[in-house]
Amino acid sequence: MNITDTSFSWKPEFTAPVIAILMLTIGFVTYWFLAESKRIRDRINATWAHPKASIAWVIYQKLVGVLFLGVIPLFIAIAFLPFSMSEYGLSFQNTGASMLWILALAAVIFPLNINAAKRPENLAYYPMMRVEKWSSKLLIINSLATISYLFSYELLFRGILLTACVAGLGVWPAIAINMALYSTTHLPKGPAETIGAIPFGLLMCYITLTVGTIWVAVVIHVILSLSNDYLAVYYNPKMKFTR
Repeated sequence: MNITDTSFSWKPEFTAPVIAILMLTIGFVTYWFLAESKRIRDRINATWAHPKASIAWVIYQKLVGVLFLGVIPLFIAIAFLPFSMSEYGLSFQNTGASMLWILALAAVIFPLNINAAKRPENLAYYPMMRVEKWSSKLLIINSLATISYLFSYELLFRGILLTACVAGLGVWPAIAINMALYSTTHLPKGPAETIGAIPFGLLMCYITLTVGTIWVAVVIHVILSLSNDYLAVYYNPKMKFTR
């Protein structure tokens, strides 16, 4: 292609993917700066003592993610994009195939996480709530916060973004954009998670497009995250489960 032949003419099919990409970019940037705000963290630390401050900080981060990666993008998508909730993957279909994917991937995830959770670099970051004693109440709080956040995350990536890009650009460009943005959002978590997000993102896109729902991606992401959290608690000599 000769770059001098580039045309800036607009095509109607570009509207949905452009809105979705811009919405994700602005939403994630807003989420990141609010979720990592030193001023807000200092205020939380001044309000509560440890470990309540650590719990409050993580809950705050997750809720900011739910708002800017889930709630606001969904309202924008409903208002400006021509897709239904089922087209965003919020439907229950192909449940048999979905369950098979979940069971197969869970069987792979658990052994991998057992090895990964023991690593010092993983124990230094996970669980995000730096709490020594993990009661059943704290397990519920952490699980609900994580599930809410990851549902919002998958709705944005494998629901809104993927649907809009497939409709406007085709399957493979949509998957490439999804993988690139998904991997990029993992940069703050280090090279291992950033690189790992590439094949994981590809697989989640493939499964979502194949089964027609985001629920496999949501469940697998939750299993991956929570199993890592609680294995990290188990292997961390400074943490323990309590009744």
